[in-house]
Amino acid sequence: MAAARQVLCLWALLGVPRVRCEPIRYSVAEEGESGSVVADVAEDAGLAPAQLSARRARIASPAARQHFRLERGSGRLVVAERLDREEMCGRSRTCTLAFELLLADPLQFLPIEVSVEDINDHSPVFPDERVIFKIAELTESGSRFPVEAAQDPDIGSNDIQAYSIYPENEFFTVSSQNDGEGNNVLQLVLQQPLDREEQSEMDFTLVATDGGSPPRTGSTQIHIIVLDVNDNTPIFSQTVYIGHVLENAPEGSMVLRVVANDADAGINGDISYQFSQGAVQSQSAFIIDPSSGEIRITKPLDFENVQKHELSVRAVDGGGLSALCKVFVEVLDVNDNAPEIVVSSFSSPIPENVAPGTVVALFAVRDQDSGVNGEISCALEEQLSFALRPAFKNYYELVTVSALDREERAQHTVVVTAADAGSPPLSSSHTFSVDISDVND
Repeated sequence: MAAARQVLCLWALLGVPRVRCEPIRYSVAEEGESGSVVADVAEDAGLAPAQLSARRARIASPAARQHFRLERGSGRLVVAERLDREEMCGRSRTCTLAFELLLADPLQFLPIEVSVEDINDHSPVFPDERVIFKIAELTESGSRFPVEAAQDPDIGSNDIQAYSIYPENEFFTVSSQNDGEGNNVLQLVLQQPLDREEQSEMDFTLVATDGGSPPRTGSTQIHIIVLDVNDNTPIFSQTVYIGHVLENAPEGSMVLRVVANDADAGINGDISYQFSQGAVQSQSAFIIDPSSGEIRITKPLDFENVQKHELSVRAVDGGGLSALCKVFVEVLDVNDNAPEIVVSSFSSPIPENVAPGTVVALFAVRDQDSGVNGEISCALEEQLSFALRPAFKNYYELVTVSALDREERAQHTVVVTAADAGSPPLSSSHTFSVDISDVND
């Protein structure tokens, strides 16, 4: 077509008035409806409308589609169909449609160029409606995370002018830069480290805004998943636990359960329990479930041997961080011991003429149980000649209370019974055989 124009222009220079060298130029906004007037081409070409009909004027275009048509009666150039600049020219900075006004009798070509001007008829569009990032907590400030930029078919000021985050937050800003090759590099920039324990997920909207009037916007949803870092140690619900267990509780009985929590997620938040080294003697009587933290006895405990056990429990998370707590197990006494009678001294035989109040025996009573289970009372079976007299603390004296007569009774059997206050009470007894020696009376 350019070669044909050169030939026709050469003809014009040679005096053949067939072509106009300089095209008639117009501009029209895209999206104009069919029939919209572009210009009065007859007037601009110096022709009367009647000449257009007489010379059978028409539009000649190399393109298959005719975007314009000529109204011969009025001499106006009008839009033949809706013009879509982006469809015809893409993102080219200029969009010019060239064609000729062809007249016959005599043959004449009038070149015409129509520049289709962009209007802001498109909104920015992101490739994805939702973008997910997985970012480890404690990632350094200034770290960048690429986002595929939005596209806007419009050009110039109608193209994308700015990106923003809505609502704004303290963790991210957006950076938009040209890479020098005409490509827009869009990135989210981390302003401060994330903390999964404070906020494990985050959502906000990334907005692209063009420069039209009024401006158009497009958006994509940003979803941030904060990945855990093992930055939290386990924490026990109590620093000291106190449990109680009956001394006759069977093997496997549960004493208590320790509980620790870890704010981390996944394996970093998985906790296992174990006894810490030390207090081995106490630990041999106990076992701890590494998963549940339940502490159970491995054998019956003996209150009379050890009344309180001290344990140290360690909670360890999957990343190796740990914490300690103390566990005190108090063994509760059960009335499983009968009182004992321990004789310190015993005199037999005794003369029949001893005075009332003479000490025959000294003995102590004791009970390994505690509390009411260890409270002891002593008594004699029916006895008229002897009595019990408290001596000191848990000591008693067996004494005579009346005159003795060997001729009447040469031996007295005295039974002492010691009973505790348990429920039911336990008791034991001791028999004193007191021989009476003769006096020449």
